[in-house]
Amino acid sequence: MTTLSDLSTAMADAVEQAARSVVTVRAARPVSGTVVGEGLVLTPAHLLHADEVPVVTPDGQTRTGVVVGRDPGSDLALLRVDGLNVPALTAGEAGRAGELLLAVGRPTGGVQASLGLNPGRARDGWLHAGAQPFPGVSGGALVNAQGELVGVLNAGVRRGQLLAVPAARAARVADLLSREGRVPRGYLGLATQPVHFPAAATPDSLEDEGAFPAGPFAGGPFGGGRFGPGRPRGEGGPWGGRRGPGRGPDHGGHGHPGRGGMDEARLEKLRRFRERFAGGRVGLTVVQVEAGSPGQAAGFRVGDVLLALDGEGFTHPAELLSRVRTHAGETVTLRVLRGGEEQDVTVSVGER
Repeated sequence: MTTLSDLSTAMADAVEQAARSVVTVRAARPVSGTVVGEGLVLTPAHLLHADEVPVVTPDGQTRTGVVVGRDPGSDLALLRVDGLNVPALTAGEAGRAGELLLAVGRPTGGVQASLGLNPGRARDGWLHAGAQPFPGVSGGALVNAQGELVGVLNAGVRRGQLLAVPAARAARVADLLSREGRVPRGYLGLATQPVHFPAAATPDSLEDEGAFPAGPFAGGPFGGGRFGPGRPRGEGGPWGGRRGPGRGPDHGGHGHPGRGGMDEARLEKLRRFRERFAGGRVGLTVVQVEAGSPGQAAGFRVGDVLLALDGEGFTHPAELLSRVRTHAGETVTLRVLRGGEEQDVTVSVGER
């Protein structure tokens, strides 16, 4: 039987193992950095105001980190540090909801950690750490009980919450930045708005059931509404269009977390929307197709209802935008309701 003492020892061992691969980055303010390859460190992009930055290793040596590239969508920057003799963390799995996770950072005072519970799958490209944030934790490692990397931490995305870029996504960002210096952003060129299918609805009964919602979502920020017709905004939503490609969740016009994007008012609106439609099915009605876009090439038309992307449904237009953004150049399958019948449509995601 595992005792509390055994569990405490295992957690301390996991922190010690992870800390060997976490450095201090002296950016706009001291933060952490996670070593993901030979001489390669991931750290928050929004705090890097220069192309070179001091990096302090676990044994106290100071090296120079050169910015290879920045990805505003994940708020990650990749540093190349010559002579960095620090091992990379082994990638692992976050596991099931409720399993223990550890947030490990290296602020200027040394290694620090906080304990959390895995809340479940990642949403909008971010994994909730379930742990208490502390100064300098951003850029640190979110690890499982075995000390394996499950995400790169960021405390600046949503106020009061510690989130992480999942390890698989972080690895992809690091690979693209190291090879190309940038991360292409995927898009379909479809503007959408939510539609609710009541639990007992059939395609023939949608109009009678009042499936298309009125209120803030009908012609509102995700449809035509106040933006007017003829202005494609990526996949719609507050992160597309006018701010241009490459602006990730909760990033404003300059790519800084927490300025513009998914603020508290929008989060509250999304919460009320989900409560209102709990128990039914939510799709995304196509209200505009951008000329010359991947969506047009795949044959999408106004009035199509998108039900799922690669088998996973939606609750909000922002989810489509967020999920497509990370699949630039790849082929995905969208489940579509068209003319009262469901069908699968494959589309090659464009790059911006």
